[in-house]
Amino acid sequence: MRKYLAEMIGTMVLVLMGCGSAVFAGNAAAEVGAGVGTLGVALAFGLAVVAMAYTIGGVSGCHINPAITLGVWLSGRMTNKDAIMYMIFQIIGAIIGSLILTLLVSTGGHGGPTLSGSNTFDPGETAQAFVAEAVFTFIFVLVVLGTTDEKKGAGNLAGLAIGLSLVLIHIVCIPITGTSVNPARSIGPALMEGGQALSQLWLFIVAPFVGAAFSSMVWKTIGGGRKR
Repeated sequence: MRKYLAEMIGTMVLVLMGCGSAVFAGNAAAEVGAGVGTLGVALAFGLAVVAMAYTIGGVSGCHINPAITLGVWLSGRMTNKDAIMYMIFQIIGAIIGSLILTLLVSTGGHGGPTLSGSNTFDPGETAQAFVAEAVFTFIFVLVVLGTTDEKKGAGNLAGLAIGLSLVLIHIVCIPITGTSVNPARSIGPALMEGGQALSQLWLFIVAPFVGAAFSSMVWKTIGGGRKR
């Protein structure tokens, strides 16, 4: 249960800090302190991952993302039960983080372009959004699998490498979908936002899972797999 609670807390922090940066400071800065723009939001997500990696990494491995959990499970590094429970508690954590953001917005104001940090894409751009989410999740999960490998990984530097790779992904993908590469991160805000975000939520679940599955296959080929 400690592992599951750690995943819940870590995902809550990721949503609160990452989506919160978009909600309260997502506008491009017109003057000092006016906003953080795309780079700032990207850094918020990446730094949240780095912080959590070194906080709960020793407890749960700090997946805080169902796509990462899927990739790790398909690679044979965790049991069926743990994979399911990780995903459930990650979604719960994302919902809690989104509820906190909703409370903050409802009791004050926000300075960014979104009320919840939800992921959406423009009508007619479904294919672009799907490809982007699948490809960038593939890259992200591949980094995770490679840097956390017991024999070939980056050791204590894994958390930093994973967080910085998420920053890079957000810089490119934010203009396309707002960047998900994490079904839990999309589910929480979409439930709070409703409307378009909720109707398009399927893509931000399916595409990251597709990308994660391909990452697992590729890492098994180039890095070698292990049995559970």
